[in-house]
Amino acid sequence: MKANIILLFLLALTTGVFAQKELIHLENINHLPVREHTITLRKATVNKAGKEVMGMTVNGTIPGPTLEFTEGEYAIIYVKNEMDVETSVHWHGLLLPNFYDGVPYLTTPPIEPGHTQKYEFPIKQSGTYWYHSHTMLQEQSGVFGSIVIKPKVQTLDYDKELVLMLSDWTNEKPMNVLRNLKRGNEWYSIKKETATPLNKVIARGAFGAQLNFWRQRMEGADIADVYYPAFLINGEESIEYPEFKTGEKVRLRIIDGGASTSFWMTFGGEDPLLVSADGLDVVPVKKNKTFIAIAEAYDFIVTIPKEGKIEFKITAQDGSGTASAFIGNGKVLPAMNIPKPDKIGMMQKMAKMDMKMGAHALKFQPKKDERFKIKEEYGMQMKNMQGMDMNHSEKKEDAMASINTSKMDGMNMKKDTMQMDHSKMKEMNMKSDDSTQRMEGMDMFSEYNYDYLKSPGKTTYDISLPVNDILLNLTGNMNRYIWSMNGVPLSEADNIKIKANQVTRITFNNLTMMHHPMHLHGHFFRVLNKNGAYSPLKHTVNVPPMQKVTLEFYGNNGDENGDWFFHCHILYHMMGGMARVLSYDKPRDSRMADFPAAKIIEETDKWYSWGMVDVASHTTGFNLVTSNIRNQFNTSLEYGWNKNLEGEFTYERYLHDYLRVFGGVNIENETPESLGNFKTTAVVGIRYLTPYLFNLDARIDNELRPRIGLGRSIMLFPKLSVFGYYEYQIDLGIVNNLPINKDFTSETVWSAGAEYMLSRNLSLIASYDNRYGAGGGLSIRF
Repeated sequence: MKANIILLFLLALTTGVFAQKELIHLENINHLPVREHTITLRKATVNKAGKEVMGMTVNGTIPGPTLEFTEGEYAIIYVKNEMDVETSVHWHGLLLPNFYDGVPYLTTPPIEPGHTQKYEFPIKQSGTYWYHSHTMLQEQSGVFGSIVIKPKVQTLDYDKELVLMLSDWTNEKPMNVLRNLKRGNEWYSIKKETATPLNKVIARGAFGAQLNFWRQRMEGADIADVYYPAFLINGEESIEYPEFKTGEKVRLRIIDGGASTSFWMTFGGEDPLLVSADGLDVVPVKKNKTFIAIAEAYDFIVTIPKEGKIEFKITAQDGSGTASAFIGNGKVLPAMNIPKPDKIGMMQKMAKMDMKMGAHALKFQPKKDERFKIKEEYGMQMKNMQGMDMNHSEKKEDAMASINTSKMDGMNMKKDTMQMDHSKMKEMNMKSDDSTQRMEGMDMFSEYNYDYLKSPGKTTYDISLPVNDILLNLTGNMNRYIWSMNGVPLSEADNIKIKANQVTRITFNNLTMMHHPMHLHGHFFRVLNKNGAYSPLKHTVNVPPMQKVTLEFYGNNGDENGDWFFHCHILYHMMGGMARVLSYDKPRDSRMADFPAAKIIEETDKWYSWGMVDVASHTTGFNLVTSNIRNQFNTSLEYGWNKNLEGEFTYERYLHDYLRVFGGVNIENETPESLGNFKTTAVVGIRYLTPYLFNLDARIDNELRPRIGLGRSIMLFPKLSVFGYYEYQIDLGIVNNLPINKDFTSETVWSAGAEYMLSRNLSLIASYDNRYGAGGGLSIRF
């Protein structure tokens, strides 16, 4: 061992890889017991939801094995990549050196096919954590598993324990899921029976509320994006654990490893005792119905009853499915059922409060700081108790004396880092006559707050420390499936600069209708709630729709080097741009010199392509779209029974969520009798998504012929939509800049029809076009 240390020391002197404190650290680890694990990532055929598909396994299973450690050990983990693509592993919630955090290209080298990568770090904490791939969408395919770290001294009273890893499963390729979301296909909500077609809206008397949403360019109250045929607990939809006997106290370590599903957790029998959140102890509280956001972890202690076995049940947040684990023997003590959320009722409440929604996901000037302008325009429209932490006035000594030392020592929370609460929040400008409506809004999402979580010791910091206040408005565009902060996706954002000698306070202001579980790598932060100085410490915080949550941290509990990833843990939101890099502005680890950080950022601005072919008795059409966040190429071809053939190719640039400019070429045959004689014109124009969700196309060609078109589609019934299009063109009779006609002529084109969705990629269509007449056929998407 001494020889190894000498070699490392010589390596540091010759390469400059290690900083001074890391050398000291290496000397100290000589006294730590070492625990080694090896995990192997392979592609394999799996069946999780009634169909054999290709997945990614860890040591041959989904989820992967539980990696067990004891606080105070030195972890060495070998990750073997036996897949044909590169991969990575992030150790979620663990406090470790920046280089081993596991975000490929940003902090850690990717693991190439056929290679083995070694991770090593001291275990400075105890609790329930997990690991997962941070490469593209591999987590959705199965690269995840749990981590259990036993404390040096057990303080909780229980006999046995059980890890329950929650997840969601799709039989589709994850990239096809994201492509489908990008194209705005409604099939997932139809398949989940969570769509709100117009017939249901009208039946509830909510047409006015729907108009209010449409006016703000929103279809409705979205809750979850993806259709999943199965939700799983430890890889199964239903699983039994008969080995637990009557009277035993069992610690359930529950982790939400879903790619995009948060769950309601319910228990049969007596209410369980919640004892830990995100790996850290909380003041024990009896709690049955509990919301667990993606990437969170909660520990409960249950006592196996005499009269039967406990059902532990998870219900997808949008009510689209459940899974259960049965703990014990005998008759089932069922868990309570959670009803589906009332999306139309939510729309009505929102409309009644006249809330402004739909904050843009793309700005005209991405580098311009408009966060406070966005806040003023859209507001912090509901104020819950998570943002009402009081400004305490205890003495510094009192605050430090009450810290839970067993946990804080493990996180290097030294006395000189403790500070009084910096969380005094500004009151909203609230008119007295709408206070009742505001309270209704608070009630709508109040069950998602963290008021039940209380730290056993004070978590405040030294009042004399400077504070860096950061406002992050969470913004998004469901139509194009782009997610951002302050209207800026990751690919257009600068790093957020932070300093180790100041308190960083971040306020999330969620201006979308989706929940966003925000995770900060390598840190624990205070989530400010009604418990004030005893606000809990977490590594992931859920931000409910149209609400705000404030967190704060000092340094990162030990390693203030490099860049740390900060993102929404809905996998598809992260890939859609809702992420940032927090930077301590220190030199990057020299071992990362060959791995540009830009690559992980570029993954959030990939190009996606999709297309559609309409084959009908009166017309045939073809459309192909290739798009990233700011740019889009469109190719279309249309042929009618009257032998009219028209094709168009355009490039468009998104200046804003709703506005883009375009230019391209239009080709059309001169007469029905001359399919070989085409007229080519250049076109330029704008495309704009108007309030009430009409698509406007205004253009002019090189013969100075202006044209304007307007189109809209509305879902009337589940699976059945109607659509219409109107176009007006003026021909001024100008060729080569010379008038050839004294009077201008005009042309009107219009069509209307209906579409019935048979599957994600196939629909029946019927329409009438004033050029081609009536007909019907199939629409095929690819």
